[in-house]
Amino acid sequence: MDTARTTSSSSPDPHPDPRPRSGRPPARRSTRPWLAFGVDLALVVGFVAVGRQEHSTTDGLAGLLMTASPFLVGLLAGSLLTWFPRSWDRLWPHGIVVWLTTLGLGLFLRVWWGLGGAPLSFILVAASVLALVLLGRRAVSRALGSR
Repeated sequence: MDTARTTSSSSPDPHPDPRPRSGRPPARRSTRPWLAFGVDLALVVGFVAVGRQEHSTTDGLAGLLMTASPFLVGLLAGSLLTWFPRSWDRLWPHGIVVWLTTLGLGLFLRVWWGLGGAPLSFILVAASVLALVLLGRRAVSRALGSR
């Protein structure tokens, strides 16, 4: 008979291992993903605000949110596709998926909802600016997180 197994199972371990059986530390709830998502939202709204200012549109906050709505839906869809609480600072492939979903779905919904066209010049500017802000934010988050 194995004497190591004959100890009473009713006595609690004085130093239980807090790690799950996978060997990884327990998941910690963090506000960073939500803060990062909020920054992404602000960056997309900022992109739309600058574009609206360049075209002298003056229908206030409601107009800004209406114009931004296709891209915000795209951002939300891309963030959900990549499960952003676990991938909020990953550039590849998660950041690329969020960027392309924000751009593609945003352009599609912009045209489908009758909020404007999608000429090549707009597509190129939107692709460039959204890549800069969405991928740039992830690169900065990753760099600051590795300090």
